Amino acid sequence: MSWLLDVNALVALAHQGHADHARLIRWFASLIGSEARLWTCALTEIGFVRVSIQAGFENDAPDAAETLRGLKASSPIPFGLVPDSLGADRLPAYVSAAKHVTDGHLLELAKEASMQLATLDKGIPGAYLIP
Repeated sequence: MSWLLDVNALVALAHQGHADHARLIRWFASLIGSEARLWTCALTEIGFVRVSIQAGFENDAPDAAETLRGLKASSPIPFGLVPDSLGADRLPAYVSAAKHVTDGHLLELAKEASMQLATLDKGIPGAYLIP
């Protein structure tokens, strides 16, 4: 299975101080030894840098980018970067408010690439809620 991680899942996986870090580590550990592959995209990587700094997990953008690079390089589960060429005309029908735009875009990107969007957000129809 190929999993596109949303921003919050990626931040939780990388940072021990995140409230859901243990949850992500349990899920991540359950994938080791399987055919699983984890994916990011430009949007999730940029979001990772922004949120990591805003939450105080990182001091600045270069530190956050290095943390992400280290996470991907050291992972026993392969990481890939999915290209993103979807425009706003591809947002799913449920997207009607600003707070749903990014999640809706990631959901469509995952579908386009034959992946499952993995998230901590209960409000994304069709996404996989990480247990």
